[in-house]
Amino acid sequence: MRVLLALGGNAMTNADGRARPEDQIAAAGVAMSAVADLLEHDVEVVITHGNGPQVGNLLVKNELAASVVPPVPLDWCGAQTQATLGFVLMDALEAELRRRGIDRRTAAVVTRTLVDASDPGFERPTKPIGRFLPAEEAAVLIEHGETWEDRGAKGWRRVVASPEPLRILDAPAAQALVDAGFVVIANGGGGIPVVEEGGSFHGVEAVIDKDLGAALMARSVEADVLVIGTDVPHAVLGYGTPEARDVGVVTAAEMRSYAADGHFASGSMGPKVDAACRFVEQGGARAVITDLAHISDAVTGVAGTVVVPN
Repeated sequence: MRVLLALGGNAMTNADGRARPEDQIAAAGVAMSAVADLLEHDVEVVITHGNGPQVGNLLVKNELAASVVPPVPLDWCGAQTQATLGFVLMDALEAELRRRGIDRRTAAVVTRTLVDASDPGFERPTKPIGRFLPAEEAAVLIEHGETWEDRGAKGWRRVVASPEPLRILDAPAAQALVDAGFVVIANGGGGIPVVEEGGSFHGVEAVIDKDLGAALMARSVEADVLVIGTDVPHAVLGYGTPEARDVGVVTAAEMRSYAADGHFASGSMGPKVDAACRFVEQGGARAVITDLAHISDAVTGVAGTVVVPN
């Protein structure tokens, strides 16, 4: 069985959301223990991850230094965090495998994802990123070509496009490494967004939804199961109400119906539900949404919210 495990960016921070280097290293150790559990049971694992907190840190550095050096483009931020988190996860996983006496090699692939240059998101960027700033500080970044919006009393916030992921350009490299026996970490943050123009590729200022990127990556490496790791054991209907109830095994059509009824927030559980449904609708055996503590059981379909074909 081949599993694509998608770790949320907050799985790389501490319980309070801090993302200091020591926090990320400690969190990686916890996550990779769950991966080692799967490898002990002869499950092939491909890992992808979010990078929101890490990109957020780089954006703060951009803001603080904008009057001195040009801000680093957002696609560069994605590439930097893919490499850094890949390195941290490789170290953590190899340490855990050595402790268990498991002989497996790891590799991290800096991964580009193709998007359409004419995606409507580029004309009307709506994805908020980074922190709020006062008008005078935002103005410096606007001079560097960034798009910022006045959000009232909170201040100004940057917005970028969030285009649809079309193809994982470097999936063949990841696939070759998997076939050679490596545990591969790839397509972090949904992939570095690139467009094709004149027969070549170049990065663009955008953010790809990490969960939709994970679903596409899972199909690209021929995974049987997509596991979306989050901070709750199940998706929940009626979240925050007295009628709240966990979602167990459910068809993609049923899950789509729940989403249409407004059960899943667009900024949190909604994209995970969409990604899970896409994966099984396009041939995946099942997709599971759960927390790290239940990853092993999730792979066999006995834990978490399990989305199956109609």
